[in-house]
Amino acid sequence: MRYLDPKADLTFKKVFGEHTDLVISFLNALLPFDSEDEEITWVEYLNPELVPATPLHKDSIVDVRCRDRLGRQFIVEMQMMWTSAYKQRVLFNASKAYVSQLDKGGDYELLQPVYSLNLVNDTFSESPEYYHDYRIVEVAETKEVIEGLRFIFIELPKFTPKNYNDKKMQVLWLRYLTEINEKTLEVPRELLTDPAIGKAVTQLEESAFSPAQLLGYEKFWDIVSTAKMHISSSLRDGMEKGMELGRAEGLKEGRAEGRAEGLKEGLEQGLQQGKHAIARNLKQLGVPLPTIVQATGLPEEEIAAL
Repeated sequence: MRYLDPKADLTFKKVFGEHTDLVISFLNALLPFDSEDEEITWVEYLNPELVPATPLHKDSIVDVRCRDRLGRQFIVEMQMMWTSAYKQRVLFNASKAYVSQLDKGGDYELLQPVYSLNLVNDTFSESPEYYHDYRIVEVAETKEVIEGLRFIFIELPKFTPKNYNDKKMQVLWLRYLTEINEKTLEVPRELLTDPAIGKAVTQLEESAFSPAQLLGYEKFWDIVSTAKMHISSSLRDGMEKGMELGRAEGLKEGRAEGRAEGLKEGLEQGLQQGKHAIARNLKQLGVPLPTIVQATGLPEEEIAAL
């Protein structure tokens, strides 16, 4: 039995975007609910395309978007590579979902919370923790919270299934995401004993996909691999150029500030050039615009102009 990796675009949307029971279990396990009363019992899927109110405003697409009986909305995204703009993109999408609840003249008290759950197959923080919970809080007194938006970021590479006995389902779902891939010969028994995760495992069986879907799956990983290679090369080139600029500036000015500024400028310039090269290559391959945005972190308008 060959399994596909659940983190790929095709499989992630199949598992969590087509089976309400699975996304309910997943959300209840990973979202920071304080009590069982807050847990989700029913959801309906919403259009993952967050269409702007006017054609002049920015359009965006998320992986999974749904709503429960209370009207709370849940956005779930799988991000393969971290970019500096990703947090802003998450804020943008969650804010758009939040404000779209009200028509003109609607009562603000009708607004329900929006939860944004982001699984990141990359590291982006210096913290040893893999789970990051963001809220809008008053700086001097963090007990004061503006409710409405909540953002969860999970750094998958940092996750280890140790010492988390009090969050069994969270551990099982994260093991599902991090331990199953094309090299899996036998799925761990602990995953199969839970009905929801056992069902999610069957959705990854290669036999459940058409030849065209499998081709798209392989192309997805090729794109991710190419993007990572380009970004790594761009960072290396940027650092080398930055060092050269820094040394030249330092010699010219005779100050450490010159070297630091030159290094920063070179890094930024090299990385930006690398992102543009990646975007052009992906466009030539016919990769959808939202996927290119995810891979590079560049704005859609900038990619379209390349």
